[in-house]
Amino acid sequence: MKPAIEVKNLSKSYVISHQKEVIKTSTLKNVSNLIKKPLGGGGPGYTKETFWALKDVSFDVQQGEIFGILGKNGSGKSTMLKILSRIVDPTKGDIKIRGRIASLLEVGTGFHPELTGRENVFLNGSMLGLSRQEIIGKFNQIVEFSEVERFLDTPVKFYSSGMYVRLAFSVAAHLEPDVLILDEVLSVGDSAFQKKSLNKIMETMRSGCTVLMVSHSAESMRTLCKRGLMLSNGEIQSIGSIDKVLVDYKKSQIAQLDPTSTILREVIIHYSKIKNDSKLSTESDFEAEVEFTVTEPIENCHINYLIEDNTGKIVVHTRTNFNGNSPSFNKGNYRAKIRIPRLGLNEGGYSSWFRFSHEKEYGEYALDTPRKEFDVAGRKEKSLAVIDVPAEWEWKKK
Repeated sequence: MKPAIEVKNLSKSYVISHQKEVIKTSTLKNVSNLIKKPLGGGGPGYTKETFWALKDVSFDVQQGEIFGILGKNGSGKSTMLKILSRIVDPTKGDIKIRGRIASLLEVGTGFHPELTGRENVFLNGSMLGLSRQEIIGKFNQIVEFSEVERFLDTPVKFYSSGMYVRLAFSVAAHLEPDVLILDEVLSVGDSAFQKKSLNKIMETMRSGCTVLMVSHSAESMRTLCKRGLMLSNGEIQSIGSIDKVLVDYKKSQIAQLDPTSTILREVIIHYSKIKNDSKLSTESDFEAEVEFTVTEPIENCHINYLIEDNTGKIVVHTRTNFNGNSPSFNKGNYRAKIRIPRLGLNEGGYSSWFRFSHEKEYGEYALDTPRKEFDVAGRKEKSLAVIDVPAEWEWKKK
């Protein structure tokens, strides 16, 4: 089966201008020059430079695959997606895309601000080449998923950014494209919508749709993608399995830190999760795990786990060196687990996270995982919370 997307030696250049010296002219003259040459570069004191946003980028995406693209801001990600979406023409290179494309590159891409939500659904569908009857057949699903039914006949220029992206994503995902291109859509909107979007992408993939996505969320990439690439200054710096690309991406981020920074650099965190977080009660056993890579051998690396109540008070803290012994790690990939028999917390909302540290539990050598929220049901009466509780830990090299 031929790839859904084939990219060979893709390059894109722009001509940008620099003003070497300040030229004293009137405001009227400056406005006149701007109208004549809106991109600048005219008159004395200006020089021109060719800027390559992409340089000889080549990769394939297989049919039905979710392929991830990472890179810092300005690395060329958005330029590449705009070229693949046929919004921008490449300077050179070849692209082959097999099938119908739907793109969501930014909030409200393809929407006309003066049209209502209902009208924009039909506009986007027709741009994808669907007939009116085909759009009508999907219309109720699109509206239900987007949760904007109340405002469906309101011009979208009055929508909030969250409403915009919910409707735009819903249109792109429900009109059954062969190739779906997404740029940071999973970072917009509330957590409930983000979770629903992840589930919809998984459903779309199972239907055979090819997905090309940009995201700064390592957890989303790890969950959805098997392969990906990392761009830097318009060039591919890493390509292959998503685990490899994520490690290379984290290394590049660490390398850009202030050399005097005391953040724990030897550890790269991939993901963390709580087991059965939707079914926790006062009597439940509590389990959580974190997966990470150690890039250089490390001595006395303390792994802490903290739970905070909704007032910001830390109510549970346990660590691997509770008995005075801290693990040392060689280079490699690891998964650490924690289990607290009978959680014992009052009913309510909590957040928790892993913390990696050198020597000092709360010192400057600390690296935290993103916080995970959970609710506890059961005991309603007041009781004292426990801090620094011992727990069962295990860790092993994968």
